[in-house]
Parts: sequence; structure tokens; C-alpha cells
Amino acid sequence: MNVAVNKAVSWQPKVLLENPIFAPLHALIATLPGDTFPTLCELNALLTQHMVQCEALRVAAGHALRFVPQQLGKLGFEAQYEPRCYLTGEVQTRENNWHDLLNALVWLTFPRAKAAINARHFAALQAGEQVGKSQRGAVRDSNTLLDESGVIVACANPKLAALLRDFQWHELFWQQRAAVQNEMGFYVFGHGLYEKAIQPYVGITGQGIIIDVAREFFSWEAARQHAYLDEQLANYWRNPAHCVSTRELCPVPLLGVPTWWADNRDALFYANTAYFRSGRRA
Repeated sequence: MNVAVNKAVSWQPKVLLENPIFAPLHALIATLPGDTFPTLCELNALLTQHMVQCEALRVAAGHALRFVPQQLGKLGFEAQYEPRCYLTGEVQTRENNWHDLLNALVWLTFPRAKAAINARHFAALQAGEQVGKSQRGAVRDSNTLLDESGVIVACANPKLAALLRDFQWHELFWQQRAAVQNEMGFYVFGHGLYEKAIQPYVGITGQGIIIDVAREFFSWEAARQHAYLDEQLANYWRNPAHCVSTRELCPVPLLGVPTWWADNRDALFYANTAYFRSGRRA
């Protein structure tokens, strides 16, 4: 289900700061002005501030990141979105656009992983360009799914990870609720998923990638957690043996995550099989 954000939704950082789904972006959102939609200049100023502390704010080719206006019209290969990002570090960003604003904030939060995705996109596009193919292919499908709808699932308990992979929603989110809150963390990565979460609805679902962590991970401050997950996801995605099938990701019904939706305090919420679908991956 593809639900676009109502164009009438105005920039209200307070609302986002109260939404637990946006937790990975809270520190950034809190620094943005509260009266008007953030501009490109303000995003680049925020980027400059972070560059002092984070050398990772570069694309895989080594170029420093920069948010620039979108280029319109028919574009040659090097001017297209992913190649231009890889070859110059320039991320085309539309003004007053939720999708692109959230993309920029994810770049600032998980820069290594975003750079790894961009590099895989570029390599796949370049290979297709060389042989005259225009179809997206399995690698770019996986990249796009993670980039738009990804959820990083940090897990210190293999049994919980197995329940997630096996679609055992009631047992995971209800029967093992306390364990999930202590040994599992959900960090939204996909900017398209963040856009949907501005106006959450029953049905909103991400695509999870599980990263094993030690139990002490959950005692770390948020910035340290994000940096660790960023590096682990980037390492995984850089490996050519990975990112070859969308089945590397598993569905995550976001509103089932404990504390993320008021109705999930009732066990009956998880009986909605239209949302919490059964299934098992081969």
C-alpha cells in the first residue's frame, strides 16, 4: 500500500519529536528551525556542522556530500541521480519536499550505509549502461527496497530474530514483549518509510535487515548505537555476496513494535491478520 503524505501537512518538528518511529532522526530534527520547512541552505549548514565530527559524510568515491537542487529534463548517465551522487557527492534535493528532506536526514544519520547503497546502485547502473540494459535488476531492487523502506533490526537474542523471520508476530510482539524491549531495537532507515510514518496507518510495513549485537549495545547512547549500526550495515551491503535478493529483508509491521502505537497494548491488535500476515520464508 503506497500512501503519500498529504501535501497540506506542514513542518511541525514537535510532532516528529513525539513520534517514536522517528527516534533515529530526533537529534537532527531538534536542531532544525521550527517555523518553516527546512531549506537547502539550512540542510547544508547542518551537513557542514556534522562534517567536522564525521569524516563518513562522503560517498564511496571519496567526494564530500552536498545537497543540491534537482536537475530537470532528459539527463545523460553521469547527470542522473545515483551516478551524479557517486561521481560528485551531490545529492539532488527538492525544496519543500518531505521525501527529499527525510532522505537528507538519513544521509546525516547513516552516511556509510547510504554511501554503500549508492555505490551498489552506481555499479549496477554502470554495468547496465555498458551492455545497453535499462531494467533495474535484482541488485537495484534490493537497494531500492532497503533505501526506501528499510528498518535496521538490532538483535541480541537469536530466538527473537527467528520469530521475526518466521512471521510469528503474536509470540514476538506480545508473548515476548519484555524480551523485545530489552534485547531488540528497531531503527527506521528508509526515507520513504519515514514519509509514511508522518501520518501512520494500520498497514504500514518496513523491510527489516537483522544485525546481531551484544546485549550491552542497548545501554549505549543513541549516537554510538547509530554509528555502530551504520558501519555494520555498510559492511554487509558492500559485500558482493549480499544485496542480490529482496528476500534478504523481512517484513516488519511497524505499528506492532511495542510502544510505537497505542493500540498494540492490547493483544487483540495482533489478531488482525490483514496486517500481521502469516507466512514463512524458504
